[in-house]
Amino acid sequence: MDEKYYLEMLDINKTFPGAKVLNHIDFKIKLGEVQALMGENGAGKSTLMKILGGIYQKDKDSGKILVEGKEVEINTVDDAQKYGISIIHQEISLAENMTVFDNIFMGREIDRKTKGFLNDKEMIRRSQAIIDELKVDIDVRRKVGELSIAKQQMIEICRALLSNAKIIVMDEPTSSLTQTEIDQLFEQIHKLKESGIAIIYISHRMEEIFQISDTITVLRDGHLVGSKPASELDNQKIIEMMVGRDLNKYMKNDEYLEGGEVCLEVRNLNNKKLKDISFILKKGEILGFAGLVGAGRTETARAIFGIDPISSGKILVHGKEVKIKSASDAIKAGIGYVPENRKEEGLVLMSSIRSNLTISVLEQFIKGCFVNRKKENSIVDEYVNKLSIKMASAEQLVQYLSGGNQQKVVLSKWLATRPDILILDEPTRGIDIGAKTEIYHLIMEMAKSGVAVILISSEMEEIINLSTRIIVMYEGRIKATLTEEETRTVAQEDIMWYASGRMKDEAK
Repeated sequence: MDEKYYLEMLDINKTFPGAKVLNHIDFKIKLGEVQALMGENGAGKSTLMKILGGIYQKDKDSGKILVEGKEVEINTVDDAQKYGISIIHQEISLAENMTVFDNIFMGREIDRKTKGFLNDKEMIRRSQAIIDELKVDIDVRRKVGELSIAKQQMIEICRALLSNAKIIVMDEPTSSLTQTEIDQLFEQIHKLKESGIAIIYISHRMEEIFQISDTITVLRDGHLVGSKPASELDNQKIIEMMVGRDLNKYMKNDEYLEGGEVCLEVRNLNNKKLKDISFILKKGEILGFAGLVGAGRTETARAIFGIDPISSGKILVHGKEVKIKSASDAIKAGIGYVPENRKEEGLVLMSSIRSNLTISVLEQFIKGCFVNRKKENSIVDEYVNKLSIKMASAEQLVQYLSGGNQQKVVLSKWLATRPDILILDEPTRGIDIGAKTEIYHLIMEMAKSGVAVILISSEMEEIINLSTRIIVMYEGRIKATLTEEETRTVAQEDIMWYASGRMKDEAK
């Protein structure tokens, strides 16, 4: 045993019915170290961390876990906490209707001397002390649901510190944060590191990994590819480790798509969030929507698709005004919408791949009481093959797919409707490089086939490299519309300039 490691997971294997998902994995971390854990969706990252957190158990007679050089058994979440291991999951698990201090002390409540009563005063005092130590502006008496996602993550960190965590696992912690909130989170991670706490950081965002990591460990298909100091790696090396092949220019669209006839026109659209939104979308083009969180991009998509009401303005499809008051109206008009939150809005997680994929086209194979199974199977097979969805069978529950494959199911659901217009809101959020590449190619193929695409993304490279034209929004308004020529030469700084509410002719 190497004395410098606080935790060692040695020769770890994990088998689920019909599949071995971890093969002889070694993972080690020191106190005061930030170690990034990377790999494509389905590589085994979450499974390994769930074994560490006591949610899953490693295969019997396979490997061992050492804490401070001593072999331990971690079979439950309580076991993990006993050894100072705490996991902050991607989906924040707080009770929104309860106060901050109630959440911090949940399961560890302090009783008064008079039995049957909780000592709120002491829990408030201790909670506020931890919050203040992290220099976060939160009143612990407020309800969690009133706070931003970033502050909710700080509460999760406080819960971990209260349990005397030595290792904190953070799973995609920045997926819903603004840049300012990300900077604040990284400041807290730096403080935790200085205090001797180890951080295992799971993310698909390359720039973040190099910004905060000391070490980078990469898994692929359930195997350990390697673990190296971050200083010895770069983007291309990590991508090659993750996917096993060179994905040079994996984000770049080198083809120029020239849009055809106008198929969607939005005129002076207004509602509670949007102010005088007007633009056109051409057949076969990719119209990028950029802007900061809260700028109104998603609200524009929801208004066009009939989810959010419109107070004034017009929507024209192929030159004819359409009244869209519901999603079904939008579908009839030939519009599809892949929402930002695929798990809550795009999928029925407890249903099968088959059910999710065909839910928008039931009329194609159901007539009265008769179900045309041959037609149904043909739809499922077409899109499973076209999008290379990795699955055990079409009856597999969607919740057990990787993030990338879940996103492919959402895309398939809308492609099956054969839309003229497809709105994609953050289509690659939380998925790995390999799946991103496949989705980029798919978006390009859709545009080439004549589908008009609206692409909403917070990743500047994604917007710049894929879009035919770019619209930049700020506080519910369109701040700038870049032409095809401007889009081919625009820099990220220029888009951020508009996104912050300034104009091109202002002094930079």
